[in-house]
Order: sequence, then C-alpha cells, then structure tokens
Amino acid sequence: MENYHKGKNVEEPLERDKIPIPNLPENFLWMQVRGGSKIRNLVSHALNEFPSAKAVVWTGFGQSVGKTVTCAEIMKREHNIQLHQITKLCYRIVEEFWDPVIPDLDQIVVKRKLPMIHILLSLETLSFEESGYQAPGSIIPFTGNSGSRKDSNRKFQKISRHKKSQ
Repeated sequence: MENYHKGKNVEEPLERDKIPIPNLPENFLWMQVRGGSKIRNLVSHALNEFPSAKAVVWTGFGQSVGKTVTCAEIMKREHNIQLHQITKLCYRIVEEFWDPVIPDLDQIVVKRKLPMIHILLSLETLSFEESGYQAPGSIIPFTGNSGSRKDSNRKFQKISRHKKSQ
C-alpha cells in the first residue's frame, strides 16, 4: 500500500425513509450519532425535543454504534424506563478510493460494510410482535457460560486474598 494514498470516501446516504423500522410515527426526532459527537450534547438535545416529538430514533454506524446505544440507554434512564423500544441492526456501505502514487497503477476501490444500528424509543405503545421489541421496564437477562456474577466475585476475592498473603 506504499504505492497508494487515501482518496475520497463515498458513503451511502442516510435517509428517513430507509430506516428499517416498520410503522415509524409521522413525527419523530432523528438523532444521527457520529464519532465526534458529544454524548451530553446529543442527550440534552433529544431530551429537550422529546416532549413534542414523542418518539426518537437513534442511529449510528461503524465506531459510533456503542455511543448510540449509550445515548439510548441514558434517555431510557431519564424517563424512568417508561419507553417502548425497537432495535434494528443493518449495514451501511462505504466505498474507499485509493489513488496510485505511481502513474502506471490503477485506482483501487474498497467497498466496506459497516455495522449500523437504529433504536426507536417511544412513549406510544409499539408492536410487541416486531423483532427487536423491548417493553418498558423489561430487563433481558444475560445467560453467559461463565457462571453468575456472585461466583466471579468469589473467585476475585480468593485471588485478592491470596496475593495479599504473599
């Protein structure tokens, strides 16, 4: 790759009608989370606009997926977990163009599929039959193979005591 330098990126455009959540409300706030966005700014804007909109869609792709989930969870906590939620995962296509440094080489185009998340939060009741639906106040338990949290804390305590006695 020393014979190329990075050119332009062409991203698939984000459009309201391409959000993969069926039966979206007519009036909703669309929060697009980017890598450089500050969580406190995003959440404060969404909380200020939410009373008039009654629904918000959080969207993020690539490295901002985690930040998007964080914003949605903070908003749910601020509303005492009284919000209905539908979560959808998909991909966004980004084309990267690499321009040759040596004139004899051809331009390289790399197509990447970046993970993308859309989270709809609403005060209105949503279709509970929709995949990705989470009811207000419901907690989805984690069923990992590593055992319960109590067991892992016990293991940590035993290790800590053993290290202190040495």
